[in-house]
Amino acid sequence: MAAKPPPTRPHVGLHSSFNARSNADWGEDDVWDSGSDSESPRQSTISNSWRLPPSPSYRRQSSPITAPKPVPRASSNSSSSNVSFSYTHLSAPSPGSYPSNTDTAQPAKGGWTMVRKSGTSQDALGSKLPKDIDPNGDADVDSDMVVGDLEPEMEQTTGTGTKVKLDQGSIKSDAIELMKDPFYRFLHSPQPPPEPRFNHRMGYSPRSSDAEKLLRESSIRTNRRIKFIDCLSKDDVNISELRKLAWAGTPNDLRAVVWPILLGYLPLPSNLRASTLARKRGEYSSLVELAFARDRQGLDQQIWHQIEIDVPRTRPGVRLWMQASTQRSLERILYVWAIRHPASGYVQGINDLVTPFFQVFLSVYIDSDPEEFDTSLLPTAVLSAVEADSFWCLSRLLDGIQDNYISAQPGIQRSVKRMAELVARIDGNPLYTHLESQNVEFMQFAFRWMNCLLMREISVKNTIRMWDTYLAEGADAFSQFHLYVCSAFLVKWSEKLRQMDFQGIIMFLQSLPTQDWGDHEIEMLLSEAFVLNSIWHNAQSHFNAK
Repeated sequence: MAAKPPPTRPHVGLHSSFNARSNADWGEDDVWDSGSDSESPRQSTISNSWRLPPSPSYRRQSSPITAPKPVPRASSNSSSSNVSFSYTHLSAPSPGSYPSNTDTAQPAKGGWTMVRKSGTSQDALGSKLPKDIDPNGDADVDSDMVVGDLEPEMEQTTGTGTKVKLDQGSIKSDAIELMKDPFYRFLHSPQPPPEPRFNHRMGYSPRSSDAEKLLRESSIRTNRRIKFIDCLSKDDVNISELRKLAWAGTPNDLRAVVWPILLGYLPLPSNLRASTLARKRGEYSSLVELAFARDRQGLDQQIWHQIEIDVPRTRPGVRLWMQASTQRSLERILYVWAIRHPASGYVQGINDLVTPFFQVFLSVYIDSDPEEFDTSLLPTAVLSAVEADSFWCLSRLLDGIQDNYISAQPGIQRSVKRMAELVARIDGNPLYTHLESQNVEFMQFAFRWMNCLLMREISVKNTIRMWDTYLAEGADAFSQFHLYVCSAFLVKWSEKLRQMDFQGIIMFLQSLPTQDWGDHEIEMLLSEAFVLNSIWHNAQSHFNAK
């Protein structure tokens, strides 16, 4: 079958006919299919799209831009020999890999549209601070700024012709202070965010038992948050204490400071953090300038080709990842990482690993759902900080699992083999025996679980909660502890899988019913993995893998 042409790139608007839930037949595996490496390159619609800060020229368009609607395609099952090499391995740039070519912008055709009301365009919105933010540090304390008021209103046209205003989110009034010092908010105002209140005028009156349960849960969350703040407020953070707290989950508003400390991106002594942040963000900016110094003509075309294909397919249907400014940030992060790691270069799946970091750091500066936010509305310095912090945390994570992405991916091969041996023992053989009788090889489904850290099986929100525990476990958790998570994840579906044949098993494992999972399901999975880890981690004689 001929390969599909790659999707056209940026400025993808949300059409009312697209609904992630109603289009359930468009399986996740359709858009994540790794067998599409041979797709032809897309033409870049933006010259100098690499620049930091992002150029305002591609943040705003004078006319509607359209992009093609995705077309479902059936995924194909392949043997382990094929699957294990279905992810492209790319080398770092070489002097002879810079073809002299120029790409002309091609307008996208048909499909989704972004409609704006007529109005005066604001030039370089991202380079100007919102009115409520004083660059000298004074903020409007009465209310947070609503970003939608600063630019022409965005509307979505429904199938009936009705125009619905899209919520563009709001930026926190102290965003600049938070950018300079992520510890600023909770050290100056340590009380937790207000809990949602019941609105009896809306017709909802909870039962007394429900109210008591909510109050009890709120009290537990408040107490845990106080413990986090006590730990983080010390002049020198006790990393053991922080790991113990983070294992059971990190409060949403503290995650952007807890994760960098656990990863070693931020130092433990408080007096070094501000200077470290400024230095590392400046270093990343220099790396971007150097990597893209010769514009597109100076890029390693093989690496750039694959990144251009993968970026628009990152989290399809999620508004944040369909924004042009977000996609440009992701391209820069991936390209700079690839050329700094010549042993692996860029490999499909690494783009997924950026998304939890980006959403966690973005959430620091906004008062709305990160997945619905338009990053082009952020002040330029803030967006650059989110991008740089995401890059360095991604680099720290990948340092521990680099052999998953070098040639032949030996880390993944080893993990999948150990997983098969582990499942054969922990499940008492029924599931393992059934999979074997149906000629199902673990490489056919577990390769993706290891390569993308289960991110294509669960939501980013679920992944973020899971990574709280991974980061608390230590540097090797994304390889060692993840093995036990994947094993517990498979055994969870044992009863259903034993009733299926080969085709049913593969189809089920490629589209698992985890859409409604929340923290409870993730925490149960982590608890089961912890038990397995406690029993089997030191029992190396039970594994044949070397």
